[in-house]
Amino acid sequence: MLSDILVPMDDSEHAGHALEYALENNPDAEITVLNVVGVPSMLMGDAVGLSLEGDLDAAAEERAAGVFERARMIADERDREIETIVGIGHPARNIIDRAEAYDAVILGSHGEDWGRATRRFLVGNVAETVSKRAPVPVTIVR
Repeated sequence: MLSDILVPMDDSEHAGHALEYALENNPDAEITVLNVVGVPSMLMGDAVGLSLEGDLDAAAEERAAGVFERARMIADERDREIETIVGIGHPARNIIDRAEAYDAVILGSHGEDWGRATRRFLVGNVAETVSKRAPVPVTIVR
């Protein structure tokens, strides 16, 4: 039985489905939603933008607020509570580095739709990378 589950989440539809799956199939587990900001891009735009902020942690929290609001709505619809944490940097690395503190990782099969080809070229497929390298079981939800 799983007691602590990490659900990485972005603005994608698949990420929302992953959270729904985690909540519905693990009624007794504590669910933590992770949003990673500062995703590397060809010009390092988002990551560089964050680094120029006066308070990096506050800027990261602000960028994650919309994702967390959506996550809380999904949880509220199921009368559940969730924890939220923000990561900064490369999504797959963030997820893998945090995974051993949880019993499992449940994530969406695809991330945000913008710049998909560019992101896969630079970042790789996050779900695939996490499934191959995470130290705990990984469930990929479509």
